[in-house]
Amino acid sequence: MKLTILGCYAATPRTITNPTSQLLEIKNQMFLIDCGEGTQVQLRKHKIKFDRINRVFISHLHGDHFYGLVGLISTFMLLNRVNDLHVYGPKGIKEIILLQLRASGSFTGYNLYFHELESKESEVVFEDDNVIVKTIPLKHRVYTNGYLFKEKNTQRKLDIVAIEELNIDKCYYQKIKSGGNITLDDGTIIANEELTFPPNPEKSYAFCSDTLYDESIIPIIENSDVLYHESTFLESEAHLAEKTMHSTAIQAATIAKKANVKNLVMGHYSTRYGNIEIFKEEAQTIFDNVLLADDGREFEF
Repeated sequence: MKLTILGCYAATPRTITNPTSQLLEIKNQMFLIDCGEGTQVQLRKHKIKFDRINRVFISHLHGDHFYGLVGLISTFMLLNRVNDLHVYGPKGIKEIILLQLRASGSFTGYNLYFHELESKESEVVFEDDNVIVKTIPLKHRVYTNGYLFKEKNTQRKLDIVAIEELNIDKCYYQKIKSGGNITLDDGTIIANEELTFPPNPEKSYAFCSDTLYDESIIPIIENSDVLYHESTFLESEAHLAEKTMHSTAIQAATIAKKANVKNLVMGHYSTRYGNIEIFKEEAQTIFDNVLLADDGREFEF
């Protein structure tokens, strides 16, 4: 599971920082999470192939989280994209994007699907054989969702030594990985457990930005391998966090600890601070495994 931070600063783009956008690679799929201004430039900078992005998840309709989307959609068109593109986000995102495309006389030569969200309860928004994605309802000034991405490891791993000792043909490998038993030529039934190892543990990634401190999300994100939680302010500005419906580093760490996650990645820093290391120092008074997001930073889990 690989996470690339394209941008992780709050409010406005600057020459040295970018607003929120992330790329999550999980089970050989790439998911774009939020799309602030400059996202496509960051994608190019990190040599990420545009045609591998088929699903975009937008948390909420504040500009620093989606103003880069219409530009990215237009660039896909100019590059003669043929793959379908699915956009998940709050109700209203379809109207906003289509209005801009119509006003500029633009169009897409590929299918563009919008999945508009309204529920205030957690719901599954995407699922295939490898990954399931559900919303994490957040508390912010406008309707906002985080997203929980979780692997689906249904296939067991082959014990090649055991299989070769029994001279089992390769044509049965897929059946074995799917959990099936094997019957030998003499009628002996070999249990699947004798031919395989258990599948790898399912990895999960919880994205939470922007939000007030809210313990109601804990049952949804509990035991996640990685939690990204906004930490716009330090504790000295906790009053601003409450006023603007954001979180502090201490609050992000508290959620991580109570949810028993393995790793906490923090971001969405206010640009009032000159040194983001202070966020880590504050958070580690509560939770040990703290990582700092920064533009261009990559994490592998």
